Amino acid sequence: MGRQGVCPECRLEGAVRVEVRSPREFLASLLWMVPFQCQRCDHRFLDRRLSPMSLSPLPERREHMRIPVRLCLSFSGGRVRGEGIVSDLSLGGCIIQSEAHVRVDDIFYLEIILAKNEPPVEAAAIVRSVSARGIAFKFLRRAQEDKRLTAFIQTRSGSDSLVPSKVA
Repeated sequence: MGRQGVCPECRLEGAVRVEVRSPREFLASLLWMVPFQCQRCDHRFLDRRLSPMSLSPLPERREHMRIPVRLCLSFSGGRVRGEGIVSDLSLGGCIIQSEAHVRVDDIFYLEIILAKNEPPVEAAAIVRSVSARGIAFKFLRRAQEDKRLTAFIQTRSGSDSLVPSKVA
């Protein structure tokens, strides 16, 4: 993903470039401005592009940095209950490996175990995709609200900012 910025709303580093969503943002892109969104407070804003070379034809859609992990989780929703391994985690969601049969748009209650002697992190999530890579969940509630999850991701990423990676 492109460069990160400082959010003018919360004044914290970690705002990342996102795709154009409105006519206003499209017009601004013609004037060397691009949309950014803060990963911490969700504020969208426009900022200057560094150069014509810094603009990729299609910006990365990912808005949260993913970190590779290996965590146990259990999940339930409707008549489906399952267990699995979280292989990829971000403030926006996770990818899990599981034998459970789920469908896109199913909603589940997840319990992710971050450490052996601590209670699991609880999150409501919707299935975004099912592929050979695993089941991709998007958290329904802002994960930033969970201080333990935020601290875990920041510690594992080795920084205080949550900049997206180019992991496919």
